[in-house]
Amino acid sequence: MTASNPASRALPEPTKGPREFLEQLYRIAVDRALPLSSMGAHLPPPPKKGRTLVLGAGKAGASMAQALEALWPADAPLSGLVVTRYGHIPPRPEGLGQRIEIVEASHPVPDAAGMQAAERILALTEGLTADDLVLCLISGGGSSLLVLPAEGLDLADKQRINKELLESGANIGEMNCVRKHLSRIKGGRLAAACGPAKVVTLTISDVPGDDPAIIASGPTVPDESTCADALAILDRYRIQVPEAVRAGLQSGALETPDPKDSVFANHEVHLIATPQQSLEAAAAAARAAGIEAHVLSDEIEGESREVGKVHAALARAVAHRGAPFARPCVILSGGETTVTIRPRQPGQAKGRGGRAGEFCLGLAGALMGQAGVWALAADTDGIDGVEDNAGAFVTPDTLARADKAGRKLSDHLDRNDAYGYFDAIGDLLVTGPTHTNVNDFRAMLIL
Repeated sequence: MTASNPASRALPEPTKGPREFLEQLYRIAVDRALPLSSMGAHLPPPPKKGRTLVLGAGKAGASMAQALEALWPADAPLSGLVVTRYGHIPPRPEGLGQRIEIVEASHPVPDAAGMQAAERILALTEGLTADDLVLCLISGGGSSLLVLPAEGLDLADKQRINKELLESGANIGEMNCVRKHLSRIKGGRLAAACGPAKVVTLTISDVPGDDPAIIASGPTVPDESTCADALAILDRYRIQVPEAVRAGLQSGALETPDPKDSVFANHEVHLIATPQQSLEAAAAAARAAGIEAHVLSDEIEGESREVGKVHAALARAVAHRGAPFARPCVILSGGETTVTIRPRQPGQAKGRGGRAGEFCLGLAGALMGQAGVWALAADTDGIDGVEDNAGAFVTPDTLARADKAGRKLSDHLDRNDAYGYFDAIGDLLVTGPTHTNVNDFRAMLIL
């Protein structure tokens, strides 16, 4: 098994076509986040006496497990269980044996397979000793894939609450605060179950700020949020929970382990890939191709369509005035935006699409066909929401081609149907699962 090296890809050439250039930058960003290229520097030595148990969850879980198997000494014992999203197990490299079991479950709404995996993972922690080592492989998506409802909740409750959170417009920190307090495995509880073994968490960040406590709802790290915080979020977005759960939140009975808890004394956390690193890799590739690149931020949040409008204002300023950046240039950003699902009108078809597509709708509408501006927004896991596309392109003639195809942008915004809009004009980016996840990737090329 060989590591993927971003530098091994041919340099993107904008002269071959702006769309191809932007897609190549996206693929370079994804390559930078693949676990095999960065995991080795963070691995501890095998324990001298005990065993090594691997536990994990996330959309990058399978590729992280394969990377660990390739890097771990062949003569050192290794076993465990990792859960990933359906369809997100990469082909096993020739000659690489399997020592870590990989199972699949549902994302973004949890299912019974995810609950069974969480129960098995907790069961594997029984009997651990101070001589043992637990390697936890955590990546984005783990909140849904590792589901174990708190007392008073069943799977149907968790599915409903999760779905309502996803459609509410709540940001990732708010959603994961609720998920932690309604779980028996998140918010540091998995770490507590591993005691007294040494725990080393290897994580790929998909959240603004790279806070390990938010990534996958932090199953192995302390939680500073409280039951009161979770209750306030549920009330803010008018999400109902059973009375027994509400009482548990009000009394503090569902509190998570905090940073002062002694269970974290023998723990380490290592970020092996982050959104900023991927954006910087794309920026370096653009500069090597002769195009100046600017990274705005890897922490941009907000309503997707509104973030698209702000990006459009910046692109138009560069196109019209050459400020704040000179043309030609690439403007890059990341983070995690949100989509608030609009109520459907009677007889209105349900929209399709995720936050990358919705960003592109807002961007295209605000650009108004601006000459010399091309853009790509895509999720680095290769899946925008629950669709089969990673994201979408915006070009100077997006609106004109959509109009010719009988597509009205405002209609698609009204029903959150970015997929239908960009599919009709052939502007979806379809990559399949990338086997990693460092969240949103956005690139605007201004010539």
